[in-house]
Amino acid sequence: MKPFKRRICQSNRFLGAVAPTAASTTTPQTSAGPSPQVANASSATPPLPSWSPVVIIGAGQAGLAMAACLKRHGIQALVLEQNRIGHAWQHQRWDSFCLVTPNWQCRLPDFPYDGDDPDGFMVRDAIVDYVRRFAAHQELDVREGVSVKGLQRQGEGYRLSTSAGTVDADQVVVAIGGYHHPKRHPQAQRLPASVLQLDARDYRNPDQLPAGSVLVVGSGQSGAQIAEDLFFAGRRVHLSVGSAPRSPRRYRGRDVVDWLERMGYYAMPIHEHADPKAVRSKTNHYLSGRDGGHDIDLRRHALNGMQLHGRLQELSGQGIQFADDLEANLDQADAVFNRIGQSIDLWISDQGLDAPPQDPYEPCWTPQPGPAPALDLAAEPLAAVIWCTGYSSDFSWVDVPVFDGAGYPAHERGVTPSPGLYFLGLPWLHTWGSGRFCGIAEDADHLAEVIRVRRVRGDALQERLVCTALLGS
Repeated sequence: MKPFKRRICQSNRFLGAVAPTAASTTTPQTSAGPSPQVANASSATPPLPSWSPVVIIGAGQAGLAMAACLKRHGIQALVLEQNRIGHAWQHQRWDSFCLVTPNWQCRLPDFPYDGDDPDGFMVRDAIVDYVRRFAAHQELDVREGVSVKGLQRQGEGYRLSTSAGTVDADQVVVAIGGYHHPKRHPQAQRLPASVLQLDARDYRNPDQLPAGSVLVVGSGQSGAQIAEDLFFAGRRVHLSVGSAPRSPRRYRGRDVVDWLERMGYYAMPIHEHADPKAVRSKTNHYLSGRDGGHDIDLRRHALNGMQLHGRLQELSGQGIQFADDLEANLDQADAVFNRIGQSIDLWISDQGLDAPPQDPYEPCWTPQPGPAPALDLAAEPLAAVIWCTGYSSDFSWVDVPVFDGAGYPAHERGVTPSPGLYFLGLPWLHTWGSGRFCGIAEDADHLAEVIRVRRVRGDALQERLVCTALLGS
């Protein structure tokens, strides 16, 4: 926090409207163009201020939504982004990537999807464009290319050590999500040096890989979609199937997301679920928005030549051993698929709606009985392995005691035990939509109100202290 005298000098700005800006709102039509101009951006980036009332770390959809909601309250936050706006969408997704939720669910604050295909699924470059247009439209103070190295408590506020200098802030929002470092099997280094190993975020397209067979490890959303991308391109694909559930794309005449939205599933707070801890750790259901959207049926892919295996168990230079759980994992995924349909059936019945009936899914392929065969690398050398086995969080740079024993931020809907420190964009921060385009505005608006109230109370206290000092002088 800055000295008391400076706080008083700034009090008019605290309580007044956001200062006007001359920043242009010109926006590129594609992600290949220049970054949109945001408030205070220019060819020569200005130095960071030594103090800001609120600093937001991260300019993804969470950080940008947070800044927009604060702006509604007359609070101009400083947003620090170590790369460029839209970086993760543009550089950590494969070429054919698209959303698995319909475009109509893209509803950043005061900036809903405005295209001509609300029931479609935005492709990667369109997502980048949407996020950058939002930042330009809001005229936010985003400083790109500034990484935060450390965050510490400083008096009643916080001090941020960044690549561009030190910034003090009364309140800080950490909006960098929870997926920071990709995970690999602990024996990954045992694979032959000739095998190219990539994490999901580094995969781009089938032509990027050497000729030959490819093993995709993990069947969550990324793994299942990348396996399809390779398979549709004619590559020989091995997929190590884990316990990820799957979902229908369409059911009884509507996209399943449409039904679940109507049923209130996406707005259901995490504490209303039977086991909140289990909900937070669940893997996302796999389905696809590609080519208009479709179910991902791994059994049908197996019928057509995709090689399915159980969970990866052991690696060596000679071969790869898989667990005997392929059938159980497929059965479990199909059971979730059918339970989603059953819950929709029940809701349709309760609402008295007229919707075409649909039969439950029936398996079209089952694995051969017996022990799981190993993948013999001498008989079938692998060209590449793509690891789609999740991510770990890294908040080691946050030197404030707000974490549990597993390094996860302790919070109540983003509000931590340390006054003025918040987290936004974490999976299941409050609902299924937390961190996603469909729910981030609600979470950001909630925190914006918390921040506003705290600022008003703090300013009122400062004014009382000033009056007391003046009367006593």
